[in-house]
Amino acid sequence: MVQPLGYLKETASQTAGPYVHIGLTPNFVGIHGIFKDDLGSGSLVNDKTRGERITITGRVFDGMGAPLKDALVEIWQADAQGFYNSPMETAGKADENFKGWGRCPAHMDTGEFKFETIKPGQVAFKDGRMMAPHVTLWIVARGINMGLHTRMYFSDEEEANAQDPLLARIEHRARVDTLIGKRDGNNYHFDIYIQGEKETVFLDI
Repeated sequence: MVQPLGYLKETASQTAGPYVHIGLTPNFVGIHGIFKDDLGSGSLVNDKTRGERITITGRVFDGMGAPLKDALVEIWQADAQGFYNSPMETAGKADENFKGWGRCPAHMDTGEFKFETIKPGQVAFKDGRMMAPHVTLWIVARGINMGLHTRMYFSDEEEANAQDPLLARIEHRARVDTLIGKRDGNNYHFDIYIQGEKETVFLDI
């Protein structure tokens, strides 16, 4: 006689919010005594970091065009020479005065995130071609089941952007602009749209 198999049922999915700020940046929401500083908070640079100092600011918008005030954004990038602060970096030695990674919760009043960093150098694609300078961003918020990955390229790197292997793979060319941070002085502004007409290109990585 065949016995019934006791298959385990799939666990119900959960969104990252609304407790992202509490779990990842407790000091930001006024919960003190857990960590001295929230992991990834503050500037990615110090007074010895090599490279051009810039800021990256923006907001994360939902499908209705409203800013997500409980979003959390992480940034990961190469240093000014194109080297990552990672044990897996084999192309060269990264700047020890550059963190290369940061985390910023959206401001609860304005929804804005902000990173103080440097403009990254070019790094090689997996086939050896050089990619345009860019930063990688990871976004979580209420209603997002899995963290979203995207990139921000730089508006003043038009020649490099035109030759970038990843940008070249975007079929609908009008959407390339959703990956371009617009320069204004030393600031690059980069808004992220989760859904809708201006939806940002997200990467399946």
